[in-house]
Amino acid sequence: MPVLSDTQIREQVGIEPFADAAKRPGSISYGVSSYGYDVRVGTLFKIFTATPPSGRQAVVDPKRFNEECFVTVDTAHHQADHVIVPPNSFALCETVEVFDIPRDVLAICVGKSTYARCGIIVNVTPLEPEWRGKITIEISNTTPLPAKIYANEGIAQLIFLKADDVCAVSYADKAGKYQDQTGLVLPKVD
Repeated sequence: MPVLSDTQIREQVGIEPFADAAKRPGSISYGVSSYGYDVRVGTLFKIFTATPPSGRQAVVDPKRFNEECFVTVDTAHHQADHVIVPPNSFALCETVEVFDIPRDVLAICVGKSTYARCGIIVNVTPLEPEWRGKITIEISNTTPLPAKIYANEGIAQLIFLKADDVCAVSYADKAGKYQDQTGLVLPKVD
């Protein structure tokens, strides 16, 4: 599977809003790169808390996920440019960009080195052929200290792989449960 170039990404992958490669002094980079696209984290975050408001001890269960395990923070409403992720904790967030992946493309997401060098790990599952929507991103703070995550700046890089043949069954064909997600979506099981 060859990797798409910056020109191919621009022409073949639906990304809205699309940002060109540019120097943005004082910001964590985002936009098209040589063989990928650096996505921005939006303003909405769900920050994990070990003690939900109900006071019951939480168990993380992907089949019966308890939304009380998160505190929701929207930096746009708080007129802030960042959130704080507690030590040894994580946050869910969404990308600024909306994606429309072609049927012959698979996207793999990796963290940006700026955050990785601070002990911040970014996790996203592959974007399957014909998946559409905003990406829900998991950010882990592996350090024993609080960590700042900057809204509307780069958080991760997508690498787009173009298949030699079109897949037999795409994410759209399967009517995947996360198809056309418009924002931060919590785990769900069909």
